[in-house]
Amino acid sequence: MPILIRPLAPDDRAVWEEMLDGYATFYKTAITAEGRAALWDWIFGDEDFWCDLAVLDGVVVGMTQYQLMHRSLSGAKVVYLSDLFVRPDVRGGGVGRALIDHVIGFARGRGISNVRWLTQEFNYAGRRLYDSYRPKSDFVLYSVPVE
Repeated sequence: MPILIRPLAPDDRAVWEEMLDGYATFYKTAITAEGRAALWDWIFGDEDFWCDLAVLDGVVVGMTQYQLMHRSLSGAKVVYLSDLFVRPDVRGGGVGRALIDHVIGFARGRGISNVRWLTQEFNYAGRRLYDSYRPKSDFVLYSVPVE
């Protein structure tokens, strides 16, 4: 069965929240009501931020959210794949690859030469897929909460 990738629509709110909650649970975190509302506004507002859903046999089974990011050393933009989630019961069936390929196609269509993303060290299954595109970089992420 072919995987359909389509943009998130306003009437997809419930399934989007289900995907977002699954994503947050995988990374052992949660999203606040305020964060959820802000994210929804980014997708449907004036931000360069998109969300697309993967549909298999009429059922939403995954999502990706991505945005444009400035690169100071190149003077160009890259596409930053912010979030990628596939329902556990369909993982390994090509949905994640279809979503990543979709984002790569989005970048190519805009003349953007790079797509990048982060994952956590423990995401071994995801990393096997990601490594099929390119080996991980040698950069280390620092994240400093500002209170």
